[in-house]
Amino acid sequence: MINQDSTINLNEAAQPKETQVQTMTKMALCIALCCVSAFISFPLPFTPGLVTALTMALGVTAFVLTPKQTFITVTLYVLMGGIGLPVFPGGMGGLGRLLGPTGGFYLVWPLVYTIVSCFKGKEINMKRYALVNILFGVPLTYVGGLISMMLVMEVGLWQGLVMAVFPFIPGDIMKAVAAAFVGVKVNKVLANR
Repeated sequence: MINQDSTINLNEAAQPKETQVQTMTKMALCIALCCVSAFISFPLPFTPGLVTALTMALGVTAFVLTPKQTFITVTLYVLMGGIGLPVFPGGMGGLGRLLGPTGGFYLVWPLVYTIVSCFKGKEINMKRYALVNILFGVPLTYVGGLISMMLVMEVGLWQGLVMAVFPFIPGDIMKAVAAAFVGVKVNKVLANR
């Protein structure tokens, strides 16, 4: 007679575990996606921030990887840019970007997208993914960017909101939904392999 605990273990054993190489490959591909998507960006005349596809790639990363993997991946991406590799929006890199007016965006991303990954749930669900990214990813990213913009540029709260938050809201909501769509598609492919 097989008890229920044994059945669960047999079921888990029947499912192939992801190897370390597969995990590292997924993480490396997410870093590459972030690097490439950062080049899809354009400036706005009234803010030092750029509109970029990078936040969509960060959302996809959070949906495809576990929270721990997301933290490591996004941290490595930020470190790559911090040491001078031209992987930040606009093909920029260097410590000056991290300490500049938009540095707060970069510095909060490892934490923000780890939180998004934590709340995505176990089911592959586009509505949940989009909602989690809109409720956590978008506003928490703004907090980091707003703080750095206010400190570095020595502007007040209202001017900081005008430069770091308001112009980006519509696009960031669309990118959050697009990241959820792509994340669902990628996760379904990975689940069926």
